[in-house]
Amino acid sequence: MATSTSILLSFSLCLLLFCHISRAQLGLGQQGAGEPWMNVHRYSRVSQCKIEKLSTLELTRRVPSEAGYTEYFDQYNEQLQCVGVSACRHTIQPRGLLLPSFSSAPRLVYIVQGSGIIGTVFPGCPETFQSFQQTEQQWEQVAGGCQRFRDEHQRIHYFREGDIIALPAGVSYWGYNNGEVAVVTITTFDTSSSANQLDRQHREFLLAGRERLVEQGSQIEVRLQQIKGNNLLSGFELDPLAEALGVDRELVRKIQNPDDRRGEIVLVTSGLQVLQASRQSEQLVREREVRQECQEGRGCQSNVLEAFCTMKIRQNIGDPLRADYFNPRAGRITTLNSQKLPILRFVQMSAVRALLRPNAIVSPHWNVNAHSIVYALRGCSRVQVVGHRGQTVFIGELRQGQLLVVPQYFAVTIQAQRESFEWVSIKTNDNAIVNHFVGKTSAFRGMPVEVLMNSYRISREEAMQLKFNRGNELALFASKIERESIRTSV
Repeated sequence: MATSTSILLSFSLCLLLFCHISRAQLGLGQQGAGEPWMNVHRYSRVSQCKIEKLSTLELTRRVPSEAGYTEYFDQYNEQLQCVGVSACRHTIQPRGLLLPSFSSAPRLVYIVQGSGIIGTVFPGCPETFQSFQQTEQQWEQVAGGCQRFRDEHQRIHYFREGDIIALPAGVSYWGYNNGEVAVVTITTFDTSSSANQLDRQHREFLLAGRERLVEQGSQIEVRLQQIKGNNLLSGFELDPLAEALGVDRELVRKIQNPDDRRGEIVLVTSGLQVLQASRQSEQLVREREVRQECQEGRGCQSNVLEAFCTMKIRQNIGDPLRADYFNPRAGRITTLNSQKLPILRFVQMSAVRALLRPNAIVSPHWNVNAHSIVYALRGCSRVQVVGHRGQTVFIGELRQGQLLVVPQYFAVTIQAQRESFEWVSIKTNDNAIVNHFVGKTSAFRGMPVEVLMNSYRISREEAMQLKFNRGNELALFASKIERESIRTSV
């Protein structure tokens, strides 16, 4: 009996250790468990953040490529350094290919405009996209008379306007515009993530090509060279690299080509020919192929890795039907967290997409467990941010194309102007929590009337107005003019 108990205990310990190792290999620690109140693995790039004033940020640098360009917000800006993020915007022209690369920090990519495809390569996951066309170009004979696929690769994803794409640190990816209009993306990097162990800076590692630099000698130019520069393979010696890749020296010279001046977005003249599943069957095909690989013991090491390989990396938050909060007179808010898109647990980021009707307002609120990086998509708004000790740190307009950093715990309110205002916010927590002052499930609604009376030295009637005047409305409120016009019409 004692022997059986010992064997059972040993087996349980081994199983526990195996699960712990599997989670560790995929970057899941305490924070990966999705605890909404914890963000213990983020680090600020500066030891103290003394934010007395905030300002809207503009794109400061444009780097052209053959088929598009990349624009940067200055990652050395004090506000971005304090919250530990950086951001850039890509514009990819039709038939433009964003060359393969990976980043030192996890990122969320929001598709502002256009549609296309994106390919990712996750370490340890099998190549499940294979050609099934029995043609001379796609098949070749091997020893024994058998046939094998000539091309296979990991999954290709479709994307469209309004999509959020999540990419963990170190995962290589490429993108292609197969549409008729330019693709515009805004990308936010969490440089303070524990995955970025080099330092608190963003570095992009190119697997092909090189970044085109047009202005030499400036301080910004030097900083950009530090971010990207040449591709990784260009730094190796010719002979060892040829031997490692199993190719001749001439091919290595082409790969390392130092004279390539096309930049990181190149034009595919005849269009990109890759293996793609239909949009409807894409997920089902991929899951079936990965399970088959795992059952055969090829390319899948555990059930944890199998789940990781089949995870979705994108979700649309621009579709009005996906709204979490909707007020026909005020607008809508759509949230995306790791409950809806599980891969965000690995990235430790989340997103909010919102639209305000003319003159509508978002109630004052604060982020409990995350910083917020607000990017204006369309229109103009008046924004107020209040920091520690009730100090107003920002009051002004936020316009299309501008970025505004709202630090954790700082209270913010946003009001649209004469036209509708749309924005996307990236949060530095996969389950960001927001607390509003008024409305349903707000701070005031959760307090007893007596507490409000004595806190603000107001009457009971005034405390009741403060607590219940917004009724069951959530977060978004129509303008006073709009409400009065509705009452008049009724």
